[in-house]
Amino acid sequence: MKQLQPLSLLIPAALFTLAATVAASQGHEALKPFLKEDSPVLVLEHVRIIDGTGAAPSEDRRIEIEGGKITRIESARLKTAYPLNAKVLDLTGKTVIPGLVGMHEHLFYTAPPIGTGHLPLWGEMADSAPRLYLAGGVTTARTAGSMEPYTDLNLKNMIDDGQIPGPKLRITGPYLGGYLGRAPQMHTLTSPDDAARTVDYWASEGVTSFKAYMDITPEELKAAIDHAHAKGLKITGHLCAVGFREAAALGIDNLEHGIVVDTEFFPGKQPGLCPLGAEADVAKNLDIASAPVQEMIRDLVSHHVAVTSTLAVFEITVPNRPPMSAVGSRVSLALTPEAWTRYLSVRSMIADRNDPIDAQLLKKEMQFERDFVKAGGLLLAGCDPTSFGGVVPGYGDQRNLELLVEAGFTPVEAIHIATQNGAIFLGEEAAIGSIAAGKSADLVVIAGNPADKIGDIELVDTVFKDGLGYDPGKLTESVKGLVGLR
Repeated sequence: MKQLQPLSLLIPAALFTLAATVAASQGHEALKPFLKEDSPVLVLEHVRIIDGTGAAPSEDRRIEIEGGKITRIESARLKTAYPLNAKVLDLTGKTVIPGLVGMHEHLFYTAPPIGTGHLPLWGEMADSAPRLYLAGGVTTARTAGSMEPYTDLNLKNMIDDGQIPGPKLRITGPYLGGYLGRAPQMHTLTSPDDAARTVDYWASEGVTSFKAYMDITPEELKAAIDHAHAKGLKITGHLCAVGFREAAALGIDNLEHGIVVDTEFFPGKQPGLCPLGAEADVAKNLDIASAPVQEMIRDLVSHHVAVTSTLAVFEITVPNRPPMSAVGSRVSLALTPEAWTRYLSVRSMIADRNDPIDAQLLKKEMQFERDFVKAGGLLLAGCDPTSFGGVVPGYGDQRNLELLVEAGFTPVEAIHIATQNGAIFLGEEAAIGSIAAGKSADLVVIAGNPADKIGDIELVDTVFKDGLGYDPGKLTESVKGLVGLR
């Protein structure tokens, strides 16, 4: 019997190319309302490049993009012939940075309280969060804890399939541990076996990382780490009952927020329990330059434990911060009227109270992050759009970069922290996080020079993800007034 040839051998290669082009065009159909550029071959001409590696900016460069990848980078002065059928964009005066790799992001937002005696809840921002992250320049986002993990997983699939716009999502499972028993959307673990079972189940459902939360015990944390690592997955933590050095010894990969949530230096700390008053003690009594803290930093570095900077969410508890000029119309237009009113009300109460503790905490956290990096630590960044509100996806990530510069990093160092470092932690540095030939065309075009003025990071002109250029204005307009609702 004559063996049949595979179908691929019977169809001319040219038809395959045509079919692929048609499929790509159809695949962009749902995204077209949000796109500025969708040419298959693009040249970004006369750009300043901050490549994400920490290197100094390079001027008057050309970036060539084809098939969603960066194919060539060279001096624009060489006058090399453009690729065939390329669309050329003259971006003189503009800067290109890698797409931000947000490492502490969420697809939920704090729901407004409705009075004494009601439970704290968080609402899923399935419509607004993905679009606002992308509009702000975040092209890859780790969710760092889910309230609705199935929703998060489905959103990731919809984005990957081109049905809706959004960043490349890396989904973290539901919180391992609870908010001291006060949050009904979280599962408070009951035993190490429960922790192991939870990790195994959600790994089978498709999450790619886990997050330990405040009241997790050392035994539960150890079980979660072991089961995550057995599957090649990483685990981070916003800890309280477990201190940083203890978590490092147990094998944790990442710690969220920094020294502000490390309870190990609190005089009344009991093993396996989350103490009250630890943050105030850090603010008043803990010396970041002291030998115990510096020893802890060296211990984290030796265990290869990364730390995620979330300065933007800590700043909002400081009186009159951020300045209203930094909040501006962007945040007010993104939030529902109720959420905006609530933000202003709580901000006013914080200013009236004028408690110095939060300002001291922010300053010490900034010092901790500088010292951690100086010691060789891998610092990541994300905005954590939680607390009482006002930290908006995407905008909060930009603000975090500005605060890293306030903390003492150069703008180029801050961009490196928010791009390549995240890619390194995710194990994806070969594809994302920096600008180089062969990598995904995940790029942010900025109408200014953030190397000279980090505030220019807010002037996003175009966001490229896999070579498609999104219009930040169209993305934000499509979800205006929805943050806090959906």
